Amino acid sequence: MAMTEKAVPDPRKEIVEHLPAMRAFAVSLTRNASLADDMVQDALVKAWSNLDKFQPGTNMRAWLFTILRNTYYSNRRKAKREVPDSDGSITASLSRKPDHDGRLNLLDFEVAFAKLPEEQREALILVGASGFAYEEAAVTCGVAVGTIKSRVNRGRAKLSELMDISGDEAFELTDSATMAVVSGRQNGSM
Repeated sequence: MAMTEKAVPDPRKEIVEHLPAMRAFAVSLTRNASLADDMVQDALVKAWSNLDKFQPGTNMRAWLFTILRNTYYSNRRKAKREVPDSDGSITASLSRKPDHDGRLNLLDFEVAFAKLPEEQREALILVGASGFAYEEAAVTCGVAVGTIKSRVNRGRAKLSELMDISGDEAFELTDSATMAVVSGRQNGSM
């Protein structure tokens, strides 16, 4: 007796079947219908662009819900780093940067920064200028936390050497992102 194989549904068609459940799950997570719709759309774009990674015959619903859940948590982490300014009042209150860069000329910094190896520049931008925790930067780069810490440390030391800055000198910078990259202080905590 010949065994009949079970027909595996087309994953592209199967995605559509799960849209109502995805939206309901997104609403339960966000408690906001508009935000839930955006989140479902983002998750669907991710799923569609990674459809080649889906194993036909496995649980499509679980795969989609995992993507949706990960999208939700990624958006929450991102939102923690953002400052809501819907009416523009915060932006309007920001002071204008002076026409000079104090003791450290921005052009000198850019030249010195460009001389660093790519891995050190990437680590300094993530940890220093962007304010990522070492753990977040490590995940982003796909390396161990110790590797990121080492890259940041070596990058800062090389920048100080290239710019002839000693550790006990006071910085007179007007750009907090540049200050964070060079000194290791997080943005806004100068």
